Amino acid sequence: ALIPLPNAYVVPGGRFGEVYYWDSYFTMLGLQASGRYEMIENMVKNFAHLIYTLSFIPNGNRTYYLGRSQPPFFSLMVQLLAAIKGKEILISYLPALQKEYTFWMYGREQLNRRNIAVNHVVMMSDGAVLNRYWDVFDTPRPESYREDVELAHAHAHADPQQMYRHLRAGAASGWDYSCRWFADVNQFDTIHTTDIIPVDLNCLLYHLELTIAEAHELNFESTEAENMRKAALQRKQAIQNYCWNKTLQFYTDFDFIKAERTTVKSLAASFALYFEVATKEQAEAITTSLKNEFLKDGGLITTLYTTGQQWDAPNGWAPLQWMSIIGLEHYGYHELAATIAKRWIQLNKDVFARTGKLMEKYNVIDTHLEAGGGEYEGQDGFGWTNGVLLALMKKYG
Repeated sequence: ALIPLPNAYVVPGGRFGEVYYWDSYFTMLGLQASGRYEMIENMVKNFAHLIYTLSFIPNGNRTYYLGRSQPPFFSLMVQLLAAIKGKEILISYLPALQKEYTFWMYGREQLNRRNIAVNHVVMMSDGAVLNRYWDVFDTPRPESYREDVELAHAHAHADPQQMYRHLRAGAASGWDYSCRWFADVNQFDTIHTTDIIPVDLNCLLYHLELTIAEAHELNFESTEAENMRKAALQRKQAIQNYCWNKTLQFYTDFDFIKAERTTVKSLAASFALYFEVATKEQAEAITTSLKNEFLKDGGLITTLYTTGQQWDAPNGWAPLQWMSIIGLEHYGYHELAATIAKRWIQLNKDVFARTGKLMEKYNVIDTHLEAGGGEYEGQDGFGWTNGVLLALMKKYG
């Protein structure tokens, strides 16, 4: 069933006829470029309403999504609205921001050396606390019931409950699915999402912490502001300690069960540029890799592996182009940022000229082919593609 919302909102399109959490931020970028500020405010109010009524923002406003959230972009939405209406917006949304933070950090007090992971929180070997994706349920996803059951049946050696939990956490990540969640990049049944500390998730929570600190400061609550700044600084340090892969000179995820960094290079690393977690030297190394390995005719590929999963090569996705482009801009790599933006804009326009529509995802390697892979057909529309395209065209002409 649909979870009712008090204000108007924009849906992604295609099979997605409800609000989706992280999609909405990128849709809002297009609303901002179009001067549709009222709709942005409506959508931020809706998300705050979900936080106040459910204690968190679900994956989408359907009752079957009540076990999980999605990449936490709410603090970016509030900052976007504040850029339009003024910084006092941060104060008015402070209770909602804090409540969302409580959701992501829930169970932290229960962590200890014997019990290192609870819900979304994980205690690392040095005592630092980082986050993972999690779903409270361990049953097949109602929206993809058949696919989940078939996967579990095909791989009877795996514990089905465990597999369902990893599949649900993968859906919570927004990257459903990618080999970054697989122990063996070519084997879907080796999915182990809940064992992984994702670099992008922790960069988003770093931003949430900084936003809460800023709101407290504006509200003259200096002690609370100081505490949140300290939490943000500790998280930034922990991201560096656990997710910077010296060997690859790139940010990767961290498998806390094996206590080692994963080896899949993906555009999740761009979040460390976007949120300015990376040092100048690290940014330079990432930029070299983006230019030499990820950049294709139509923009950036998501990972370097072709696995048949939709969040792997040859596919490119609007939200990841945006995070990468703006991240590069933050470190002064304007030329590469503009190159990526222009290639992506051109690809969007070419496919539109050919098909009369904008798509959910694109094949950035062979720009004459449609994107494929994943559990369902590519969708038309599409909320975040439209939003990012408008924002990039406004920025790069």
